[in-house]
Parts: sequence; structure tokens; C-alpha cells
Amino acid sequence: MGGIISAMDLEPQEILTLSNETPENPTEIGAETANTPRTSLEILRDTEAALRRPVVAMITPIISPPLSEKITTISQQADQTLNQLAGIDLNSISDWELRPARISIGLSFVGFAALSIIFLILYLQTLDSGLSKSVQIGKYWYQYISCVNLGVTGMFLLGREAMRTPKRKPKPKRRDYSYLKDKFSP
Repeated sequence: MGGIISAMDLEPQEILTLSNETPENPTEIGAETANTPRTSLEILRDTEAALRRPVVAMITPIISPPLSEKITTISQQADQTLNQLAGIDLNSISDWELRPARISIGLSFVGFAALSIIFLILYLQTLDSGLSKSVQIGKYWYQYISCVNLGVTGMFLLGREAMRTPKRKPKPKRRDYSYLKDKFSP
């Protein structure tokens, strides 16, 4: 067997259990205080860290030192990014601020569906050109339907945004200048 390490050679480690309760050691997992309930983004951060850290600790001694350093750096960057993400208050984000993201997602769905259909047609024209159009559609109808459904989903998202009445910020009240009318009237 020499220097090859297989999955059977590794020692089983203690499995972490995750719950919605506040951890006993808040500095280890990343919760700020032990008395506040955790938000969904904090739970996501803690769950991802609980899954990632043991894997990184297990892989880094096995792989080459330059790759090990890169993985460690990426893991630290993931910690920083997820800590920033956990600091976002989801209740403070308004519907108006999410509108550009919903439009971008709808456009992405439509664009990806169109691109997928073009690639499917290109594939059928170059590699299965001997088949008739009806046989091609019969053979690849799952792919056609998947691409069309993705495009229709994107169109629904865009249509929903187009029909939604925008909730704009309230305009400031107009000031009453009627008292000035008496002073300056001839």
C-alpha cells in the first residue's frame, strides 16, 4: 500500500449536530451573544462552517503545500464573506430594493433558455442531421420542454414585475403658503 491513503485509512471523527439553539461556545461557531436567537443567515453561516472546517482540516495535510495554502486562504475568505452575509438584516430590505434583482433573474432565465435552445438546435443540426425534424423533436422533447419551461418561468418573473405597482417613497407634503398671499396681494 505504500504512501497511498485511502478513505478506509482515515479515523472516524465526532459528528457535529446542528440545531436552532444558541451554541454553548459562541466564539467557536461565530454567534455574537449566547442570549439572542439566531437568524436564518447565521444558521446558514454556522452550518456551512461546521461542514467546511473539518473537511479543510482533513484535506490540508494530504495535499501539496501550495494547494493546501490556497484552500486555507479560500476557507478564511469564506468565513469573512459569510460573517458579512450574516450581518445583513433581512427585514430592512424593502420590496423596492429587490426589484432590480428580480428583473435580472427573470432576464437570466429567459437568456439561458434561449441559449440552451440554440445549442440544442445546433447540436441537432450538426450531429443528428440525418433525422427528420419530427423525429428530432420526438427524441429530444425532454430537452426542448426543459428549455421552454425555463424561458416561460423567466417571462412570468418579468411579467410579474411589469404588472406590479411600484411602491415609491412617499412625496414630502406641500407647504401651505396661503398666509403669504395676504401679505403680497395688491
